[in-house]
Amino acid sequence: MLKSQEIRKKAPEIDSLRLGSGWKVEELEKPQIIIESSFGHSHPGSAHLDTLVNEVFDSINKSGGRGAKYFVTDICDGETQGHDGMNYSLASRDIMANLMEIHVQATPFDAGVFIASCDKAVPAHFMAIARLNMPAIMLPGGIMNAGPNMLTLEQIGTYSAQYERGEITKEQYEHYKRNACPSCGACSFMGTASTMQVMAEALGIALPGTALIPVTSKELKEAAKKAAKQALKLVELDIKPSDIMTKKAFENAIMVHAAIAGSSNGLLHIPAIAHELGIDIAPELFDEIHRKIPYILNIRPSGFYPGSYFWNAGGVPAIMEEIKEFLNLDVMTVTGKTLGENLEDIRKSGYYEEHKKLIAALGVKKEDVIKPKENPIQKQGAIAILKGNLAPGGAVVKHSAVSKKLMQVVLKARVFNCEEAAIKAVLTKDIKPGDAVFVRYEGPKGSGMPEMFYTTEAIASDPELVESIALITDGRFSGATRGPAIGHVSPEASEGGPIALVCEGDLIKIDIPARRLDIIGIAGVKKTENEIADILEERKKNWVKPAPRYTKGVLGLYTKCAASPMKGGYME
Repeated sequence: MLKSQEIRKKAPEIDSLRLGSGWKVEELEKPQIIIESSFGHSHPGSAHLDTLVNEVFDSINKSGGRGAKYFVTDICDGETQGHDGMNYSLASRDIMANLMEIHVQATPFDAGVFIASCDKAVPAHFMAIARLNMPAIMLPGGIMNAGPNMLTLEQIGTYSAQYERGEITKEQYEHYKRNACPSCGACSFMGTASTMQVMAEALGIALPGTALIPVTSKELKEAAKKAAKQALKLVELDIKPSDIMTKKAFENAIMVHAAIAGSSNGLLHIPAIAHELGIDIAPELFDEIHRKIPYILNIRPSGFYPGSYFWNAGGVPAIMEEIKEFLNLDVMTVTGKTLGENLEDIRKSGYYEEHKKLIAALGVKKEDVIKPKENPIQKQGAIAILKGNLAPGGAVVKHSAVSKKLMQVVLKARVFNCEEAAIKAVLTKDIKPGDAVFVRYEGPKGSGMPEMFYTTEAIASDPELVESIALITDGRFSGATRGPAIGHVSPEASEGGPIALVCEGDLIKIDIPARRLDIIGIAGVKKTENEIADILEERKKNWVKPAPRYTKGVLGLYTKCAASPMKGGYME
């Protein structure tokens, strides 16, 4: 018996209330499918989702089920940049997942279609899917096209820094701002939004070929209809997320993450999703997989082309074909078939021939966008996990965006306890070549773990600093981040981690090939490991834990309950 029918017997008021909501008597007996989405006029990634919700709703109702629309609007990371609104970003992921749990557990449903496009909405929907473990399918909300001359939103941070330094005119700056988002959809680069849409397909919880479909294409609405029908099929087959999102499926997703040079925020979201299923994804697994998978996707911010070119070039199936020898092909997917069977079906369907025409219409070849594994952009993926006396719990660096001059380097510490002071120092040239800029007390328990986007862009857009300094933080970075940025440093400063004990003038050694991040000197003078350990122990005795920045509301709850950045920053 369907779950919805069991609960109707226990709660007879349900029938009356649903009839009062517009349901028909005969619909009460049908499979009841919740349609969760982040639709709202909050930003381009969500403002169009009502059209997909309606397609799913109509298709479910025409295919023998009864759909119900529920909404959990997300915020926009781009609109929170540069002010304290950013502190709410990561916390919003967990709050959204909690609300979707409430929606489903408080009322009876047999399956769900989950629709989202952007940074926190996609992982939030993922976490809810995993936590609820009822038949469910993810419909990625698609991607926007690029603006004039391939202008994309992640470039605005650079233009902002250039304008602040007087390098471009106000008219130029305003032109860029007004043309960077020409339509709805996720921002057109491989930031967190695009990365997490790709992860939905890579994990097998979204239909093949549905990640990052351009919003302006007819195929996105077709994908919505297919997702609706498949949700009903999942009820028949009784396939649950735990059958699909296994440890081997997460390994596949991390392999794809490496191949696309995915956002460093994936290291927050993937472990948090896995945690909902009782699966432990250690940060070392990312490092291990990224060492063996070639980075092959030539999409911004690490590559050249806008994100909208990705799907036209073949999308996730084309990436998987290139790294197929590494993948776990026997994993179950939301199609009811294995990954290997899906890839075989795609090859036979004419999919690649059609996408060859789509990418040719943009004036490029598939191989320009998705490189053959024999000729990769680099032989390893983009992410490394660093450890050492500065980050005993680990730290994350996207080394594909780091200058070769900074792969092994010793820098002098410049210490800031908030991002506002750090960016001011960068823009006013108070930061000099050879400095290591520390921004601390910005971890999950410190301030909610905001992104350091404008500081990284100020550095990346300065040709002198981008190859001579590093930014080190217990906060995180935008998926659009370029340049020498090391984040997620754990334990975080608010927990008394070594990053809280760094002083001006300490010598910091970064060794990315060796995966090390260490304090090796004091006041510009090198010391032995034992001397450093003794000094840090003495500093720890004199360290005073700061009072909580937030004591009430969402951030009071989140900063109190948040796990380590290296675990996923979820609320424990």
